Amino acid sequence: MKAILCHQFGLPDTLTYQEIESPKAIRDKVVISVKACSINFPDTLMIQGKYQFKPEFPFSPGGEVAGIIKEVGENVKNLKVGDKVFSLTGWGGFAEEVLADASKTFPMPENMDFITASSVMYAYGTSYHALKDRADLKKDETLLVLGAGGGVGLAAVELGKIMGAKVIAAASSDAKLKVCRKFGADEVINYDKENLKDSIKTLTDGKGVDVIYDPIGGIYAESAFRSISWKGRYLVIGFATGEIPSLPLNLPLLKGASITGVFWGAFAAREPEKSQANFTELLDFFAAGHLSPHICATYPLEKAPEALTSMMKRKVIGKVVLVTGNPNSKQL
Repeated sequence: MKAILCHQFGLPDTLTYQEIESPKAIRDKVVISVKACSINFPDTLMIQGKYQFKPEFPFSPGGEVAGIIKEVGENVKNLKVGDKVFSLTGWGGFAEEVLADASKTFPMPENMDFITASSVMYAYGTSYHALKDRADLKKDETLLVLGAGGGVGLAAVELGKIMGAKVIAAASSDAKLKVCRKFGADEVINYDKENLKDSIKTLTDGKGVDVIYDPIGGIYAESAFRSISWKGRYLVIGFATGEIPSLPLNLPLLKGASITGVFWGAFAAREPEKSQANFTELLDFFAAGHLSPHICATYPLEKAPEALTSMMKRKVIGKVVLVTGNPNSKQL
């Protein structure tokens, strides 16, 4: 089979596209013939050695796939050969086949295609856990989403509206904010053109925002936190800008506010029943037509380095997906 491999830490152009041996299903694992694999920000970190998990070389990036079960291990009872599934693999998904844990592999809904299925778990799982379990977002509260044009950001915009919040989407371009409007944002801020703190103050009549969803970190974190309301909740999702911010700790004291970390992967591992309940609710939202990931581009597998580069250069709005056997891929 063909796969994209990382032989040493570096930028996307150091990755190779080559033939490797197909995996074999053992014990509690399944082999999936990959039809689509979405690209997430952690993939860009993993190939550079900047992520919390460092697989042994050589490895293939790609932690979120959709495809068809090719083989099942002897202990797998809930899945069978031929099933259409989506799965969280951690890594290994930039390939024609991947070995996956059966416990992290789920049947696809009948009305869902492979590209959509490969874009559901990471973005929506992270955002729903953040807003529901960590922020306890309430109806009529105000939610500020930083990096709202990205995959997890757009998911947070959609979910915030479903949960009854007023959503302010903040992003780095008018094109991204136009998409945010389509996905339900009530107000938008272009923080490359506008003063973030002043804009928040204007849009909230000086009251501030109840919940801040921050997947980017960097220079916008302190400005956003200074605009948080009394007893507000600041959600630390990630650091897409590459810079981990330092916040003055007198700010949460003065605001009676909290800074809350969000690590969905650890939550799913430590509290699997709650995670599964969340995922069931998300699938209900999809079935009802309330959620739909924005796929801005698809690439054939061999073009994975180009797709990763587009994400690192902040060209991606929503999700970008690698596909196998599709000559009609749409590139940025």
